[in-house]
Amino acid sequence: MRENVLLVGVELKNNEGDFEERQRELAMLVKTAGATVVGQVVQRREKPDAGHYVGEGKALEIKEKAAEVEADTIVIDHDLSPAQVKNLEKTIGLKVLDRTEIILDIFATHARSKEAKLQVELAQLEYTLPRLRGQWQHLEKIAGGRGGGAGGAVGGMGTRGPGEKQLEVDRRIAHEQIVGMKRELKEIDTRRTREIKARGDNFTVALVGYTNAGKSTLMNRITHSDVLVEDKLFSTLDTKTHVWKLRGGMKVMASDTVGFIRALPHHLVASFHATLEEVIYADLLIHVVDASARDAAGHIAAVGAVLAKLKCQGKDQLLVFNKLDSVEDRLEYEMLRSKFPGAIEISARTGNGMEALDDEVAVRLDRRLVEVSLDVSVADGRLLAYLAENARVSERTLDGDTWKIKARLAPWHASKLKRT
Repeated sequence: MRENVLLVGVELKNNEGDFEERQRELAMLVKTAGATVVGQVVQRREKPDAGHYVGEGKALEIKEKAAEVEADTIVIDHDLSPAQVKNLEKTIGLKVLDRTEIILDIFATHARSKEAKLQVELAQLEYTLPRLRGQWQHLEKIAGGRGGGAGGAVGGMGTRGPGEKQLEVDRRIAHEQIVGMKRELKEIDTRRTREIKARGDNFTVALVGYTNAGKSTLMNRITHSDVLVEDKLFSTLDTKTHVWKLRGGMKVMASDTVGFIRALPHHLVASFHATLEEVIYADLLIHVVDASARDAAGHIAAVGAVLAKLKCQGKDQLLVFNKLDSVEDRLEYEMLRSKFPGAIEISARTGNGMEALDDEVAVRLDRRLVEVSLDVSVADGRLLAYLAENARVSERTLDGDTWKIKARLAPWHASKLKRT
């Protein structure tokens, strides 16, 4: 049975610009999580209330609205402290979730591989650990009520007695699980790094972008693969890598990565570090943007923020405006286009603009080639064949029984020649 969700948005003074887009995004997150949005409450505040985030008076108003629309769950578009969740649930009488919990729920649903499931479980544990105390308050009340008088002080500040013992056990177990998961992910991380470096003889390109920007559709288009495509947030969690043959003959290893989102929680980025190795080690980042999105510029900024967390903001990036066939507001799109004049325009769905993308990727990667001058014996058929397959020969003259060759190669091919 689908849950009925009442959305609560708090517009703070310091982030007025993206409030409406965040609310639309929250509704889509809830829909992706499998629930139904039945209403919305909005509040404007200077700063969050320490006790309820929205304030106790607004919490009572939310309670009335929830009853009116028959909501089962309240979802607030901000991260809440354990105390705020406790106070809101006590006042409203319904389950209260914050934005990160919804994202984690979606991640858990979409995780397919062992690696993705491990990453999601780690993120959930790290998010839950500070909130364990609230789960044992029924025991704390029992502890505080025992003995009477001075003996009743066994409960102390509400954390002693059987609740305290169980809480300590749970925290220890959670810490041990976190340490074990981090160790396992580190091993995966090391193995993936070796695999990426071992690909050796090809340039690597990583598709990055806001979730639902059309990266998987583009991946299928350029590599003729069959990556899952869904009109949902975070439908791709596991990185997929396939060969992309450019029109000029160059082979590229292209990787589709997990979609980013505005204010993606830092611990989620940390948990998915192994998956995002493809981004860190790529020769070129293709930043895919949904040109039809209402806040495409905000999406670009959000992706930039995540890349900064990964220390990748200085990498060579190619901006690609996708879904041109879905753009309805041409004036708004032209304004966006004027802000990013170097972007390539495509529709991964229809194939429009793919030749321009192909050519620009070839130009970007061509800049990374190394120029070499070689004297090769006409009898050295092996080296001549190697150059024919892996080099772009710009000049070749025969001097007796020696070919004098000028060519451009990828750095790893050039280094191989120096060792021979």
